[in-house]
Amino acid sequence: MSVSTLSILDHETLDQFVDLSSVPRHRHFKSHPIIDRLRLATPFDYIAVSGLDVDHYRFGSGFSIDTDFPPAFTEAYAAEGLGLEDPFIRAAKAAKGVVIEQNVYAVNPPPQRVTYLMRTFGIFNRTLFPVLRNDIVYGAVCFTRSTPFTDEEIMFLSLVAEPIHTSMTKPLMERFATQHMKLSSGEVACLEQASLGLTSQEIAKATGYQPDTVNSYIKSAIKKLGCTNRTQAIAEAIRRRLIS
Repeated sequence: MSVSTLSILDHETLDQFVDLSSVPRHRHFKSHPIIDRLRLATPFDYIAVSGLDVDHYRFGSGFSIDTDFPPAFTEAYAAEGLGLEDPFIRAAKAAKGVVIEQNVYAVNPPPQRVTYLMRTFGIFNRTLFPVLRNDIVYGAVCFTRSTPFTDEEIMFLSLVAEPIHTSMTKPLMERFATQHMKLSSGEVACLEQASLGLTSQEIAKATGYQPDTVNSYIKSAIKKLGCTNRTQAIAEAIRRRLIS
């Protein structure tokens, strides 16, 4: 497994990929304007943003990670399957709140190989913040630093973790999430108009579809999004950034 230097911030870069599954899973970035500003507020060494709000791409699956961790560390950790052995990762997968490495290791010490890699590459004091939708943990943001984060810093990072995750994953979600969830262009168009408060008749006039077609598109979108009504589907589509 190699770490790609693909920048998902560049939409033109994503043109080479036909779908989400063809995008490299692990992506290394050297700089990010929002991350650089965040470092000024709370200094940290490395950051990893993982998971997407899409089935099979959620945190813990290893299918989507953007990080500035040393690529050699990421490659070795993934290639050796250390995530399956690392108590920190096991705790993080089950957590709904912040996970602090030293607290986990005080109860369940890490394997020697994990300790060796972290010391070699300067990965210390991992502190992870899950990102949730309802009770589903779909993403996470992990920070590291040579010295532990203070309680005040942890509180601040917990507030910014979700916006940071959104800013990092937005290009992928905008480009591929609709396709991955198999929402048709008609379903998206009708939901977009419905989000403006239009009735089915008004949506039909705006889109050129027949009213029955509009209702059919909206009903199918409601089902695909796992919702029970139009209002919930609109809210969920906006939250998932399928419509603006």
